[in-house]
Amino acid sequence: MSGITRYFMEIIVENLTELPVTAQKIAAYAGERKIWLFSGEIGAGKTTLIQRICQHYGVTEKITSPTYSLINQYDSAEGIIYHLDLYRLNNIDEAIDIGIEDLLYGESRCLIEWPDLVAPILPEQVLKIKIEIVEDSKRKIILL
Repeated sequence: MSGITRYFMEIIVENLTELPVTAQKIAAYAGERKIWLFSGEIGAGKTTLIQRICQHYGVTEKITSPTYSLINQYDSAEGIIYHLDLYRLNNIDEAIDIGIEDLLYGESRCLIEWPDLVAPILPEQVLKIKIEIVEDSKRKIILL
């Protein structure tokens, strides 16, 4: 019997104080993958988790949502980290126009919120992070 074995990790986060440890676990699970895709409904905590991940990598500046700028760039201990929010884009051509291919196939880590639009041009090796709201401050984070 042949088949594809799919590995994943599930993390339950009870409250915000657990996010620094969660960021460490995600970084360890990611290994060498540089493209991280964040999905979850509005208010699930994608940007909040990305803030803790950036802090884990040594970003000291203020980490904000790039909802209107589309791309934020941060200096980390490991080099540049790009944080993208593609929610406002209407089609893949708009993503290409902002230079997403250079980021996807560059050397820097890219943390992308609302990545479905660019699925056809993603590299093969990505980390998928799905955040589900369980209740008020409790979240289930699934890593694929």
